[in-house]
Amino acid sequence: MSRTQVIARVGRNWVILFLFLLCVIFSFTGRGFLSLKTLNNILLTSSPALLLAAGETFVIITGGIDLSVGFVRGLISVISAIVIRDLYALGYSPYFAIFCGIVVGVLLGFLPGLVNGILVARFRVPPFIATLGMYGIANGLALRYSKGFPITFLPDEVGEIGNGFFFYLLPGRLFTVFEKPLGLTEAEARNLVGIVPYATVIAFALLFVFGFVLSKTQFGQHIYAIGGNIDAARRAGIPVEKHLIRVYVISSLFAAFSGVLSTLIFSIGTHTQFAASLELFAIAAVVIGGASLMGGKGNILGTALGVFVLSVLEVGFLMSGILPFYRYIAVGAILVFAVVIDQLFPEIVYD
Repeated sequence: MSRTQVIARVGRNWVILFLFLLCVIFSFTGRGFLSLKTLNNILLTSSPALLLAAGETFVIITGGIDLSVGFVRGLISVISAIVIRDLYALGYSPYFAIFCGIVVGVLLGFLPGLVNGILVARFRVPPFIATLGMYGIANGLALRYSKGFPITFLPDEVGEIGNGFFFYLLPGRLFTVFEKPLGLTEAEARNLVGIVPYATVIAFALLFVFGFVLSKTQFGQHIYAIGGNIDAARRAGIPVEKHLIRVYVISSLFAAFSGVLSTLIFSIGTHTQFAASLELFAIAAVVIGGASLMGGKGNILGTALGVFVLSVLEVGFLMSGILPFYRYIAVGAILVFAVVIDQLFPEIVYD
């Protein structure tokens, strides 16, 4: 293999190599970083971000952008938490209340994407402006319904589902499936390790399904065609407007799933004015994962790698005692580096 081929291969797989390098570095600087507990913590906290970034991937492949996903996630988190809280307060079963909260949240997730898609596809409003408008609407509605405070007093079962694991391990003593072992001392409870979070399995299942749609179906190939050359796609007979509407609905639905999942994990309906950083996180993950903001390139696997790079960076900095603002500097530098790599190695694809 020639030197040029080696450089090209490294360039095409730089995210995987960089993620491995981060893990090696933080294993020395952060005590306990390479532990099962830390791995599960990264998987659990990354699950809502994986969904948010996956939806953004569809939009970016078409050459568009969705700036509303962060506040749509916050709005759905608030609405689903209100439904759960109020139904539980009325005496309904906690599991029935949770089911209704999830269904209402996901169904409402159709609306922002539908509006965004119609504005972009039918009225030719630039995606930046259309989704920026929805950004403000979702933000205002979330503040209206939450009054600026988290939605609390949810049943305990919410946290049990959101923070549940398929397996539990007490090193050297116990191994259980689905349920935490009972009768543990305080010290044993601290040493208990959950393995394979429910939330991560849910997120991966959705990523697998929509990753298949994107890479193996005609609909997915049409999305790439639209991002590559929208005029050529129209001449080829692709129903561009319908596809764009569907893409923005998918993005909004993923934001809704992310909002519901965050409610289950944190046991509160969360909305914050800093939700704007969530869409920036999602966009950064998609670009780091190999997608091009010009459209026509990207996939779900690459996006997942991008999310894990940012999550490992955040957890590693925290465990290493590095001040938080350095993380923003690091993310900015990595994002610029990813764009440069995209220009040097435009054929990057993570299959």
